[in-house]
Amino acid sequence: MSQFLKSLLVASLITFAASAQSAELKVGYVQVDKILQDAPQTAESGKKLEKEFSPRSQELERMAKQIKDIETVLDKEGLTLSESERRSKERDAQNIKIEFQRKQRELREDINLRKNEELGSLQDRINKAVQSVSEAEGYDLVVYSGVAYASKKIDITDKVLKLLGKK
Repeated sequence: MSQFLKSLLVASLITFAASAQSAELKVGYVQVDKILQDAPQTAESGKKLEKEFSPRSQELERMAKQIKDIETVLDKEGLTLSESERRSKERDAQNIKIEFQRKQRELREDINLRKNEELGSLQDRINKAVQSVSEAEGYDLVVYSGVAYASKKIDITDKVLKLLGKK
């Protein structure tokens, strides 16, 4: 659904809800991008992932050095090595490169999977924080960023960030 249609739908819902109720509708909005950027859980998650995948990254660095060392030996001593020794070292380097690429691809996939898991967990926490702030302050409707216009006085982003900072 296009951004315009989403905004139109929200405006229609607000208008309908306001006319359907005699009480005034209290509306707020949240900047999810800002929350994802500034929430303390985001930094914690990054550190956790770095720690989790650091050993595998170091192994890849070791393998890259091993490949470079073999290639250096081939460059320096390639002419003095026998044909069979040279082929053996070239084969070793090629096998390590293939293994390196496989492990690198697996690491990238695993990191992406874990990032998505962490993001999902953080989004759940954000949704709960938005709900808590909304209920505590009596909001009838809270929309996420992506609206055509929202006044700063209905922006509850900082309140949600404050609540997330306490957890």
